[in-house]
Amino acid sequence: MEVSSAEFVASYPKESQCPKDGRPEFAFIGRSNVGKSSLINMLTRKGLAKVSGTPGKTRLLNFFLINQTWYLVDLPGYGYARVSKAEQKKLSGMIDDYFLHREALICAFVLIDSNIPPTKIDLEFINGMGERQIPFAICFTKADRIGKATLEQNIERFMAALSETWETLPPYFITSAERKTGKAELLEFIEKYIGK
Repeated sequence: MEVSSAEFVASYPKESQCPKDGRPEFAFIGRSNVGKSSLINMLTRKGLAKVSGTPGKTRLLNFFLINQTWYLVDLPGYGYARVSKAEQKKLSGMIDDYFLHREALICAFVLIDSNIPPTKIDLEFINGMGERQIPFAICFTKADRIGKATLEQNIERFMAALSETWETLPPYFITSAERKTGKAELLEFIEKYIGK
C-alpha cells in the first residue's frame, strides 16, 4: 500500500465522541518513550504526529485519516510519564473505553522497545489485550539502535515470556523509524484487512 494522503482529523477525550462513519481503524499504543510518533510519521508522512522529547505527551484519542479510507488512531501511552494518579486513572479509562467499544477497530499495534529485555508492564498490557479478546499485533521499535544478535535475543526473550501464557503467539513486526524498517510489511498487513 502507498500512503497518498494522511491528514489529522481531530483529538477526542472520549470514545463516544470519536467518528462513527464505519471506516476501519488501526490503533497504535505503547509505553511512554517507545517511539510511537516517529513510527506513525514513518508510515504516513513526516510531521503528522508530533514527536516530543518529553514522554507521555499524548493525552487524547488522536484520529488521522489515511488515503480517505481508514483511520490511524494514536492512543495515549501506558506506564505514564510524570502524571498524577488521577490522570493515570483517567487515561486508563479512556483507553479501555476505546478498546472495548470501537466496533470499527480492526487491529491494535502494541509497540515494544526492542532495545530492552521484556518488562512486566508490557507483558501485563499484552496479556490484558488477550483476556479482553482485542485483536492486536506487536511492533518492536528502534531496531536500528542495537546489534542484530542483541535485537534477535531481546525479541526471542519477549516472545518466550509471552509463550508462558499464550498458546498461539500474536504476529509481530520489527521496525525502525530511522531506517524505515518494517514500513512495507506493516502497510501490507493493514492493506489485507481493508482490501484497498
